[in-house]
Amino acid sequence: IMDPYVPPEGDARLTSLSKDGVKQQMQKLRQTAASQLAWEFVRGEKRELVSGKQEFVRRKVGILRKAGICEGKSRNLWGTSFSFLCSFNKQKLHSLVTERCYPDMVRGNRYKTICWRFVESLEPPRVVHVRCEGIMNRGNLYGQVTVRMHSRQILAIYDRFGRLMYGGEEIPKDVLEYVVFERYLVNPYGTWRMHGKIVPDWAPPKDPIIKTVMIPGPAPDPSEEHE
Repeated sequence: IMDPYVPPEGDARLTSLSKDGVKQQMQKLRQTAASQLAWEFVRGEKRELVSGKQEFVRRKVGILRKAGICEGKSRNLWGTSFSFLCSFNKQKLHSLVTERCYPDMVRGNRYKTICWRFVESLEPPRVVHVRCEGIMNRGNLYGQVTVRMHSRQILAIYDRFGRLMYGGEEIPKDVLEYVVFERYLVNPYGTWRMHGKIVPDWAPPKDPIIKTVMIPGPAPDPSEEHE
């Protein structure tokens, strides 16, 4: 992830008069300025940043379009990815997530049953971070957008024996996520794919996984005869 977004602690509940609040505001200003610069570069408004490549940048005008397009499609892409994860459709999942994100999603879930359902959106998805950088050279451009999603979900994970390991299907939970989407800008037919998630340091710990263990019975007496 290029220059990962740093979510404000406590979802911006700190006062701007406190020491931590002032530090948070300064960090937010730096991130906003960098996001605006990357956004203008991708839209072609800063063609002078790449000398001799004005025509190349001009062809990239409209790749990201407006932030609202990313916000509108991000929730559908995010929900569809989890739906294919539940059915373990590897082919469809590869088309929706990047090579970095795929192992993180499927690791350890091959013999488990995942039941996930989107209930409702508590706040509209919002783009909070934009980055555009060249990999290996300045012409090999990748764009990354971090979207803040605050939603209500239901998640239940069962082990291979059908026993509940995590969550539940009865009580929905409020989830605040910062999801990163990536697109290869050089390819005019490229699509946005989910690239990862940003978990802040102040995020509450997850509920422990309920493990199923075998309780050994009494040891057999070797002197007893078995038919």
